[in-house]
Amino acid sequence: MPSTVTPTQFQASLKQGAVAPLYLVVGEDDLLRDTTVAALKTAVLGEGGDTFNCDVFYGDEASGADIVACASEVAVFALRRLVVVKAADKLPARECEALLPYLQTPNDMTALLFAAPKMDGRLKFTQTLARVAVSVDCSTPSDAQLTPWLKEDAARVGVRLSDDALQMLKETCGGSLYSARRELEKLAAYVSSERAATANDVETLRGIEPGASVFDLAIAIGVRDRGRVMGILARNLEAGEAPLRMLGSLAWQYRRIWKVKDLLKQGGRESEAARMLRMDPYKIRTFLGQFSESHLSKALGWFLEVDAKLKGGSGGKPARIVEQLLLRLCDRAPGEGRASSSAGSQPKEAIRTKLVSNIRTITSGKRSKH
Repeated sequence: MPSTVTPTQFQASLKQGAVAPLYLVVGEDDLLRDTTVAALKTAVLGEGGDTFNCDVFYGDEASGADIVACASEVAVFALRRLVVVKAADKLPARECEALLPYLQTPNDMTALLFAAPKMDGRLKFTQTLARVAVSVDCSTPSDAQLTPWLKEDAARVGVRLSDDALQMLKETCGGSLYSARRELEKLAAYVSSERAATANDVETLRGIEPGASVFDLAIAIGVRDRGRVMGILARNLEAGEAPLRMLGSLAWQYRRIWKVKDLLKQGGRESEAARMLRMDPYKIRTFLGQFSESHLSKALGWFLEVDAKLKGGSGGKPARIVEQLLLRLCDRAPGEGRASSSAGSQPKEAIRTKLVSNIRTITSGKRSKH
C-alpha cells in the first residue's frame, strides 16, 4: 500500500531495490526534492544516467496525453524507464484528467514521478495520486531536523562548525537546505581545516554567491578548469550581470594578484598576502604560482582589447566576447602558469606601469584611450 515517507526513508528503500511505478515528491525544500529525484534516477538508470530511457516534462507546458504515451513505452535495453514531471502543480485541469486512467493502471516498467512544492488537494488528480503513489515529504525541515543535517553536510565538505556558527547558519538560511549548503561550501573554501568555523566566518561570507564570485573565477582560471569557468560565466549572466561589469571585476582581481605578488617579492609576509586575497595562508603561494608575470602582463593587455570591443559596439555579442577572453586566459602555454625566476621573463617596469594604469580605466568604468 503506497505511503508517505521521508527522503531518508525513500533512499533507504531504493538501496533495497524497491522501485514503485508512481511517485509524488512534494514539499517546499528544493534541495530535498532535487536529491530525491536524483536518487530515483540513479536507482532506475544507473550511475551513468541512461538518458535514452529518461524523459522530463514540465507541468506548465506538457500535455497529459504525451506524459501517458511516454510512460507507457517499453524500456529499451533496460529494466525500467524513468519519466519525471516537474512543476506538476502547474498541470492544467484538463491535462490532469487525461492522466487519471494511467494512475489506475500504471506501466510497471516505468517509474513516473511528479514533483512540486505544493499540490492542490481539492483536485481529483491530486487525491488519486496521493492514494496510489509513494509520496515523499520534502517539507522545510524543522529546527530539530536541521541541526543534524547541517552537521552531516558540514562533515561532507570538510568543515567543523562551532556552536555559534551552527546557530547563525540556522538563523541565516531560514530552513532552506540549498541556502545552507551554499553557506557551508563557502566556509569550506574560506576556513582553514586547522580550526572550526565561527559565527564571525558565517557573517563575513554571508551574501557572497559560492562559485560565482570574481575570486572563484580567478581560481578556476588558475587551474585552467574551462568547465568551471564557463559555469561561473553562465551563472553570472543568468543573474543579469553585465559582461562589461564582469570584465572590470576580473581586471580588478588581476591587479590585486599582481600587487600581492609584488608584496611577496619585496619581502612581505604570506599571511598579509592571504589577508589581501582572503585566502588560506597555506594555499596562497600555490595560487599565486599559477599566475606568472608573463601571463598577468598579457592578460591585462587582453582586458584592454576586450574593453574597447565592449564599449565600441563591436559586431560580436558581449557575452561571447567575454567567453572568448576567459577561454584565452585558460589556454596559456604549459609553463606560463608557473612563476618564473628568470628576470628576462618579467615585463619591463614602464610597460607594466602603463598597463596597470590603463586597467584602472576598466575598473572605474571609463573609456580607455589607445
